[in-house]
Amino acid sequence: MPKIVRHIIRILFAAALAAALIASCVAGAADRKPIVCKGVKIVIADSTVNQFVTPSEVKKYIDKEYSGYIGMPIDEIDLVKVEAILDEKTAIYKSEAYTTKDSLLNISITQRRPIVRFQKGDKGFYADAEGFLFPLQSTYASYVQIIDGAIPLKNEHGYKGTPDTEEEKLWLKRMIDLVKYIDGSRKWKDAIVQISVGEDGNLTLVPRKGKEKFIFGHPTEIEDKFEKMELYYKAIAPAKEEGRYRSVDLRFDGQIVCR
Repeated sequence: MPKIVRHIIRILFAAALAAALIASCVAGAADRKPIVCKGVKIVIADSTVNQFVTPSEVKKYIDKEYSGYIGMPIDEIDLVKVEAILDEKTAIYKSEAYTTKDSLLNISITQRRPIVRFQKGDKGFYADAEGFLFPLQSTYASYVQIIDGAIPLKNEHGYKGTPDTEEEKLWLKRMIDLVKYIDGSRKWKDAIVQISVGEDGNLTLVPRKGKEKFIFGHPTEIEDKFEKMELYYKAIAPAKEEGRYRSVDLRFDGQIVCR
């Protein structure tokens, strides 16, 4: 057989083999069905700290605002939209959505973590450590420091976000610093049960034990004022009969004024 004929035969054989392989791949791809979503798995990452939202509530949010994801090919699920729906919810700090080959839509939730609760008349709201305000939740109350009285924050019912004015933001930051200082001390965290804001902006701290109320003034010079409180308990109170003083004023430099 001439050499040129053998060469042509080889080319034709290779072409036929390639065509067969392509046809086989196409047929295989046609036979394979896309992986569809068969369910949702929801994990609340910090459920031992707070219980503002439950997996069933998260599922309700998705079912209501992104219905139809069950049965949808998992690579067609709009994960960005799912996260956007959840991140808009008051008590959710951050959500993460992803799919897996076991046909599940997976959602991980991190809740907002309040550091203080403000009680303004019959209206209450939380603030987290970053100064983000959000409403109380009907299903769960977080055990945090409560501050009541003339709260100088404009907060409409259901509001969430940061304060509008720089003055409000500064006051909130100082109050958060105060609460952090108290929470960071085992002694003061156990001792202080109430913080009230007067109409003049002065704070009054009420301890768990004793009849004294501590006039703290504005939320500044925090460390110095707590040093005065400690001095009162160590040196002044033991020298007098129990219940002698009703108020202890910490506002003045180098002085503790007891009445």
